[in-house]
Amino acid sequence: MDPLLNLTLLKPKYLFLALTIQMGHGVRDKLTDYWSTLDQLYTPFYGTMMKRDRYHHILRYLHFTDNRNEPDMTDKKFDRLWKIRDLFEILNATFSKFYNPSDNLAIDKVIVSFKGRVIFKEYIPKKRKRFGIKMFKLCDLTGYTYDMKVYWGKDRQRMAQHVTSTHVTVTELTGKIEGCGHKLYMDSFFSSPEFFDDLVKKQIYCCGTVRPNRKGMPQDLRPKTTKLKRGDICVRTRADLMAILWRNKRDICMLTNIHSAPADGNFYSEGGKAIKTQIVMDYNYHMGYVDKGDRMVNSSSIRRRTFKWMKKLFFHLLDLAILNSYILHSSCGGKKMSHRNF
Repeated sequence: MDPLLNLTLLKPKYLFLALTIQMGHGVRDKLTDYWSTLDQLYTPFYGTMMKRDRYHHILRYLHFTDNRNEPDMTDKKFDRLWKIRDLFEILNATFSKFYNPSDNLAIDKVIVSFKGRVIFKEYIPKKRKRFGIKMFKLCDLTGYTYDMKVYWGKDRQRMAQHVTSTHVTVTELTGKIEGCGHKLYMDSFFSSPEFFDDLVKKQIYCCGTVRPNRKGMPQDLRPKTTKLKRGDICVRTRADLMAILWRNKRDICMLTNIHSAPADGNFYSEGGKAIKTQIVMDYNYHMGYVDKGDRMVNSSSIRRRTFKWMKKLFFHLLDLAILNSYILHSSCGGKKMSHRNF
């Protein structure tokens, strides 16, 4: 049987998704270009599978819950993701159900590019995609997203209990790996001595950069207090927790309960460069897991221009589901192929 005929037998919703995924492999300026009859753009595949107006109609009315079920916006527990919450939770639960992550994990934030109007849109100037919806992800060395959370503003109820929003976020993301002895890497946005002490009680060991002025950090490791030369290392320990201040081009402060303490002193290579400690090398290696997954997701992205934030997030979740499926396929000994071919 002709493969194209097989596709036409799909239900419209599955055919819509199939066409949307296919569009990610040949991005064009406008959506109507896929059905264009101009010689330089003409691709009969799309018109054969589904009429242009039919595709536009489905895309226009793409919803993930009934708008009549909108919760009370004045409620303190109002969920800003209610329009896509059910789908998000189904995918998030499925991601962790069928995969056992590696021992080393990383938590970091990514931006789903979006310039439209939404109350929880974020601006992060150091990111390549500066405007959009911020997500926190827990990934392993393959780039697999084991757990995720959309940042939609401070949780007013939990903030009233004197718990920081970052503490709440990481606690939720690590809930599925408690008691397994995983090693978790994070940047200074999350790290603090109090938080590391809390996670080690759950058998989650941590390493990351840290802001020297965090509560519980040694006073003599603050840059204004300690003047270091290039290659200098200062170490302070408390029980199983260790803080180091290392000077390369600038001061780098790190916190860990994974590594053994390096010696204090000044360390240079033969070329006159500061020697990196094992803590810094491990952090640089493992911290890139989330960025790796984000790069793989964006390599064959199906995202479309849209003014609806929920559709933008849906396309990203679909990309993420495809990537996680590809990693599962590869880890189970499936036929070797590229992410694009998968």
